[in-house]
Amino acid sequence: MFLIAMTVIAMATGQILFKLAALNLPGGGSWAVQLAFNGYLWTAMVVYASATALWVALLRQVPLHLAYPFVALSFVFVPVLGHFVLHESLRWQSLAGALVIVIGVWISVGWE
Repeated sequence: MFLIAMTVIAMATGQILFKLAALNLPGGGSWAVQLAFNGYLWTAMVVYASATALWVALLRQVPLHLAYPFVALSFVFVPVLGHFVLHESLRWQSLAGALVIVIGVWISVGWE
């Protein structure tokens, strides 16, 4: 369960870092140069590489049909993190959708 949680948290954190990278691109100039020196982008890529390594380690221990539904939990965490880190609005529809996702994960993995 630890590897699942760390993978999902890393995926959600990476998305927030990608958004911060996009917000910190100044107008004008070469995109390639701007991206090359964007610390948020490099951090996001390291976090995503770590998430991939965690995912591979997880798949050594857990069947894919049980592990994969947990990836959907990143759709729960990203809007919540976006609200608290980026001060984006958190609508009731997002919370209702998150509840549906959590129920779907629970059904698909067959928790008892």
